[in-house]
Amino acid sequence: MEFYEETIKSTSIYKGNVTEYIVEDVKLPNGEMSQREIVRHDGAAAVIPYTKSGDLVLVKQYRKAIDQISIELPAGLKDDSDHDGLETAKRELEEETGYNAKKWKFITSFYSTPGFTDEFLEIYEAEDLYFAANPLSLDEDETVEVITATYEEAWDYYRQGVLRDSKTVFALYYWKMKKLEMELGE
Repeated sequence: MEFYEETIKSTSIYKGNVTEYIVEDVKLPNGEMSQREIVRHDGAAAVIPYTKSGDLVLVKQYRKAIDQISIELPAGLKDDSDHDGLETAKRELEEETGYNAKKWKFITSFYSTPGFTDEFLEIYEAEDLYFAANPLSLDEDETVEVITATYEEAWDYYRQGVLRDSKTVFALYYWKMKKLEMELGE
């Protein structure tokens, strides 16, 4: 079966600091024409940071797109200074929480919502956290509260509906899998 869609025309509708909105006229495999609305994005990285006691460090912030307070992993956009996901993750952990980490591990990467955006997200795990001597400052338009959560508290946040961010839900299931592997001795 043929899946490829040929782009006939691509029009940039809006280009902002974070995304570009594009409309593409495409030729479908069956020969028919259609339109695709696409959001171009430079990518991002997120961190699953654990304290020495095994708690998860999260950030609480208001998200205008959903008009709600959201509890999430520390995360941020790749920028001109750090196209590397690990460098982005390190910067965001320090900027949003004041922490650095001695141990870093790449966990996974994925497209956040490939139906309409090319945003590619990298997830890292950070352990052996310590407070940065002179932590980076938050971006001027960011207001976050740093919170720590035990395994049970994190799942309670999920059940209460304040933890609904996909990368953070992924982190909860990753944490659950990790705990199960430890119990099974794998």
